[in-house]
Amino acid sequence: MMLMTLRQIEHVLAPWQSAYSNSKVISTGVTTVHLVALLFGGGLAVAADRGTLRALRAGAEERARQLRELHATHRPVLIALWCLFVSGVLQAAADVKTFATSPAFYIKLGLVALLVVNGGVLTLTEMALGRADTSAGTEQSSLWSRLRTSTYCSVALWTATLIAGVVLQNAS
Repeated sequence: MMLMTLRQIEHVLAPWQSAYSNSKVISTGVTTVHLVALLFGGGLAVAADRGTLRALRAGAEERARQLRELHATHRPVLIALWCLFVSGVLQAAADVKTFATSPAFYIKLGLVALLVVNGGVLTLTEMALGRADTSAGTEQSSLWSRLRTSTYCSVALWTATLIAGVVLQNAS
Protein backbone atom coordinates (compact mmCIF):
# COMPACT_ATOMS: atom_id res chain seq x y z
CA MET A 1 0.00 0.00 0.00
CA MET A 2 1.44 3.33 -1.03
CA LEU A 3 1.27 6.20 1.45
CA MET A 4 0.03 9.56 0.27
CA THR A 5 2.33 12.54 0.59
CA LEU A 6 1.25 15.56 2.58
CA ARG A 7 0.73 17.48 -0.67
CA GLN A 8 -1.55 14.73 -2.02
CA ILE A 9 -3.55 14.67 1.20
CA GLU A 10 -3.91 18.46 1.03
CA HIS A 11 -5.14 18.15 -2.57
CA VAL A 12 -7.73 15.51 -1.64
CA LEU A 13 -8.94 17.60 1.32
CA ALA A 14 -8.90 20.95 -0.56
CA PRO A 15 -12.70 21.08 -1.03
CA TRP A 16 -13.26 20.55 2.70
CA GLN A 17 -10.56 23.07 3.59
CA SER A 18 -12.20 25.63 1.31
CA ALA A 19 -15.69 24.99 2.70
CA TYR A 20 -14.43 25.16 6.30
CA SER A 21 -12.36 28.30 5.73
CA ASN A 22 -15.01 30.14 3.74
CA SER A 23 -18.05 29.33 5.87
CA LYS A 24 -18.44 30.74 9.36
CA VAL A 25 -21.44 28.42 9.82
CA ILE A 26 -19.39 25.29 9.08
CA SER A 27 -16.31 26.28 11.09
CA THR A 28 -18.43 27.52 14.01
CA GLY A 29 -20.59 24.40 13.89
CA VAL A 30 -17.63 22.01 13.96
CA THR A 31 -15.90 23.96 16.74
CA THR A 32 -19.16 24.09 18.73
CA VAL A 33 -19.63 20.33 18.46
CA HIS A 34 -16.04 19.84 19.62
CA LEU A 35 -16.39 22.15 22.63
CA VAL A 36 -19.86 20.94 23.68
CA ALA A 37 -18.69 17.32 23.48
CA LEU A 38 -15.68 18.24 25.60
CA LEU A 39 -17.90 20.04 28.11
CA PHE A 40 -20.36 17.17 28.49
CA GLY A 41 -18.00 14.22 28.04
CA GLY A 42 -15.22 15.60 30.16
CA GLY A 43 -17.64 17.11 32.65
CA LEU A 44 -19.52 13.86 33.15
CA ALA A 45 -16.29 11.90 33.40
CA VAL A 46 -14.70 14.24 35.96
CA ALA A 47 -17.94 14.36 37.98
CA ALA A 48 -18.04 10.55 37.97
CA ASP A 49 -14.37 10.50 38.96
CA ARG A 50 -15.12 12.79 41.90
CA GLY A 51 -17.97 10.50 42.97
CA THR A 52 -15.69 7.49 42.71
CA LEU A 53 -13.01 9.08 44.88
CA ARG A 54 -15.65 9.94 47.50
CA ALA A 55 -17.13 6.43 47.36
CA LEU A 56 -13.69 4.89 47.87
CA ARG A 57 -13.69 6.39 51.37
CA ALA A 58 -17.24 5.18 52.08
CA GLY A 59 -18.82 1.85 52.88
CA ALA A 60 -19.84 -1.03 50.65
CA GLU A 61 -23.32 0.35 49.96
CA GLU A 62 -21.97 3.67 48.66
CA ARG A 63 -19.37 1.87 46.55
CA ALA A 64 -22.06 -0.34 44.99
CA ARG A 65 -24.14 2.75 44.20
CA GLN A 66 -21.10 4.42 42.60
CA LEU A 67 -20.43 1.36 40.43
CA ARG A 68 -24.00 1.65 39.09
CA GLU A 69 -23.42 5.37 38.48
CA LEU A 70 -20.16 4.67 36.65
CA HIS A 71 -21.90 2.12 34.47
CA ALA A 72 -24.61 4.66 33.57
CA THR A 73 -21.98 7.29 32.76
CA HIS A 74 -20.05 5.24 30.20
CA ARG A 75 -22.48 5.60 27.28
CA PRO A 76 -22.80 9.42 27.30
CA VAL A 77 -19.04 9.80 27.75
CA LEU A 78 -18.40 7.44 24.81
CA ILE A 79 -20.88 9.37 22.66
CA ALA A 80 -19.09 12.60 23.58
CA LEU A 81 -15.71 11.03 22.76
CA TRP A 82 -17.05 9.97 19.36
CA CYS A 83 -18.26 13.55 18.70
CA LEU A 84 -14.85 14.86 19.82
CA PHE A 85 -13.11 12.46 17.48
CA VAL A 86 -15.25 13.30 14.43
CA SER A 87 -15.12 17.06 15.00
CA GLY A 88 -11.37 16.87 15.70
CA VAL A 89 -10.79 15.02 12.43
CA LEU A 90 -12.83 17.65 10.59
CA GLN A 91 -10.81 20.45 12.20
CA ALA A 92 -7.50 18.76 11.35
CA ALA A 93 -8.64 18.06 7.78
CA ALA A 94 -9.38 21.76 7.34
CA ASP A 95 -5.71 22.63 7.87
CA VAL A 96 -3.87 19.36 7.39
CA LYS A 97 -0.47 20.92 6.71
CA THR A 98 -0.48 22.87 9.98
CA PHE A 99 -1.71 19.93 12.06
CA ALA A 100 0.49 17.32 10.39
CA THR A 101 3.61 19.33 11.24
CA SER A 102 2.61 20.38 14.76
CA PRO A 103 4.20 18.57 17.73
CA ALA A 104 1.27 19.80 19.87
CA PHE A 105 -1.10 17.87 17.59
CA TYR A 106 0.75 14.61 18.15
CA ILE A 107 0.95 15.23 21.89
CA LYS A 108 -2.81 15.78 21.95
CA LEU A 109 -3.39 12.59 19.93
CA GLY A 110 -1.20 10.68 22.38
CA LEU A 111 -3.14 12.06 25.33
CA VAL A 112 -6.44 11.15 23.68
CA ALA A 113 -5.15 7.61 23.10
CA LEU A 114 -4.13 7.37 26.77
CA LEU A 115 -7.54 8.73 27.78
CA VAL A 116 -9.29 6.02 25.75
CA VAL A 117 -7.02 3.27 27.12
CA ASN A 118 -7.55 4.51 30.67
CA GLY A 119 -11.31 4.61 30.06
CA GLY A 120 -11.12 0.98 28.98
CA VAL A 121 -9.21 0.05 32.14
CA LEU A 122 -11.72 1.96 34.24
CA THR A 123 -14.65 0.23 32.52
CA LEU A 124 -13.14 -3.25 32.84
CA THR A 125 -12.33 -2.62 36.49
CA GLU A 126 -15.84 -1.36 37.22
CA MET A 127 -17.28 -4.46 35.52
CA ALA A 128 -14.95 -6.78 37.46
CA LEU A 129 -15.98 -5.11 40.72
CA GLY A 130 -19.62 -5.57 39.78
CA ARG A 131 -19.01 -9.31 39.33
CA ALA A 132 -16.58 -9.77 42.22
CA ASP A 133 -17.48 -11.93 45.15
CA THR A 134 -17.76 -9.62 48.14
CA SER A 135 -16.13 -12.27 50.31
CA ALA A 136 -12.95 -12.13 48.18
CA GLY A 137 -11.48 -9.18 50.07
CA THR A 138 -7.98 -9.24 48.56
CA GLU A 139 -9.23 -9.31 44.98
CA GLN A 140 -11.73 -6.53 45.69
CA SER A 141 -9.08 -4.46 47.41
CA SER A 142 -6.82 -4.79 44.38
CA LEU A 143 -9.65 -3.84 42.03
CA TRP A 144 -10.62 -0.81 44.13
CA SER A 145 -6.98 0.25 44.15
CA ARG A 146 -6.86 -0.04 40.35
CA LEU A 147 -10.10 1.96 40.10
CA ARG A 148 -8.59 4.69 42.31
CA THR A 149 -5.48 4.88 40.11
CA SER A 150 -7.53 4.92 36.93
CA THR A 151 -9.78 7.64 38.37
CA TYR A 152 -6.83 9.91 39.17
CA CYS A 153 -5.42 9.22 35.69
CA SER A 154 -8.79 10.13 34.16
CA VAL A 155 -8.87 13.54 35.84
CA ALA A 156 -5.24 14.20 34.85
CA LEU A 157 -5.75 13.06 31.25
CA TRP A 158 -8.95 15.07 30.68
CA THR A 159 -7.13 18.12 32.03
CA ALA A 160 -3.96 17.52 30.01
CA THR A 161 -5.97 16.89 26.83
CA LEU A 162 -7.82 20.17 27.30
CA ILE A 163 -4.54 22.04 27.86
CA ALA A 164 -3.00 20.37 24.79
CA GLY A 165 -6.01 21.50 22.75
CA VAL A 166 -5.55 25.09 23.88
CA VAL A 167 -1.82 24.94 23.09
CA LEU A 168 -2.60 23.41 19.69
CA GLN A 169 -5.15 26.12 18.91
CA ASN A 170 -2.72 28.86 19.86
CA ALA A 171 0.20 27.24 18.02
CA SER A 172 -1.67 26.96 14.69
